[in-house]
Amino acid sequence: MLNLVDIATEPLEDYLPLITREQADELRELADKLRNRRILHVNATPYGGGVSELLRSALALQRGMGLNVDWRVISGETRFFEVTKRFHNALQGAPYDLPDEDRETYLLQNHFNAHEFEHGYDLVVIHDPQPVPLLHMHGRGDAKWVWRCHIDTSEPNETVLDFLKPYIDEYDALVFTLDKFVPEKLRDHHIALIPPGIDPLSPKNFDLTPEQCRRIMAWVGIDTERPVMTQVSRFDPWKDPLGVIRIFQKARKQVPGLQLALLGSMALDDPEAWDLMAEIRKETDGDDDILVATNLTGIGNMEVNVFQRDSDVVVQKSIREGFGLIVSETLWKGTAMVAGNTGGIPIQMPHGTGGYLVDPHDEDSMAERVTELLNDRELRTRLGKAGREVVRENFLITRYVIDELRLLADLAEK
Repeated sequence: MLNLVDIATEPLEDYLPLITREQADELRELADKLRNRRILHVNATPYGGGVSELLRSALALQRGMGLNVDWRVISGETRFFEVTKRFHNALQGAPYDLPDEDRETYLLQNHFNAHEFEHGYDLVVIHDPQPVPLLHMHGRGDAKWVWRCHIDTSEPNETVLDFLKPYIDEYDALVFTLDKFVPEKLRDHHIALIPPGIDPLSPKNFDLTPEQCRRIMAWVGIDTERPVMTQVSRFDPWKDPLGVIRIFQKARKQVPGLQLALLGSMALDDPEAWDLMAEIRKETDGDDDILVATNLTGIGNMEVNVFQRDSDVVVQKSIREGFGLIVSETLWKGTAMVAGNTGGIPIQMPHGTGGYLVDPHDEDSMAERVTELLNDRELRTRLGKAGREVVRENFLITRYVIDELRLLADLAEK
């Protein structure tokens, strides 16, 4: 069988102080509709990225409401994940001619995973391009199947999209984060638009005291008496960590003593990240004001929480971005940001809230905005506070679960 991921149970009652009575009532009503259904989510990795974090929190809450929900991950060796990372990049617009050997690797591993697929679910949600052919290769049985695309497919590589389309066409519904991400070739499907949400009760997001933050920052090597600029993300070219280093170098000229923390996440399904990390290490070698650390070197959810909460400015220099949970996580903590004006980031940072949206290719402007925020504590505080309210109203995990369960209940009734 596909590998089963352990899921916690988070009671709805724990979230009640953060949501409206109407939201709580709708969650209970939707849970009642799905009480006797078996639900399965399938993706490529149990850790190291926004999708896994989203699943871990959303499914814990669903279990806390009494739903029978499982999470399984596909298997694959390095060659398979190298191919699927090329698929991922291509669907975000990167050039790629999809050679025959890559097609064969992709289909062969999906055949294996389909053979390992367990029967007996009523609703199956497949996440992102890695396991798309599972429905075709396994057969739908009596289940309704949903494909959830978490990436920016507004300008996809047509070769890859055309290759995947026959498999996608078999799904009962498709989920995207934004309408502009829906390719024209897929618009005749049942489409649902569901932006992600963050879990305010998770270790990455729950409240910490200033003293706890200070101690943890010092423990990982940050001078707490000097300003800190941070980016938290996978080590991925689309997040442009090398560009973040250049912005830091520009800003440091105006803000003496500035430190940079590049916190990366190494995911099971992203072998490309190792090559990029080597480039980052080479670029930052000998600069004591730059901290480069990952989940493999002691940076876990608690440390990320601290850096998002206690940094003076957080940057998200995404060139393409499906949503960017990192943005809502940071704004929830009241920390101001300078972020790329791309993908799902702008809906999290409406004008006058959260910080500044900048063309991610304009590094001079990004450095200027970083410098402006570093030199104006009152401005940082005001923008950060407004950003937290946007997240509270729109981007908590409870709203995400409502949207998802609404879709699943609708499919179950049909």
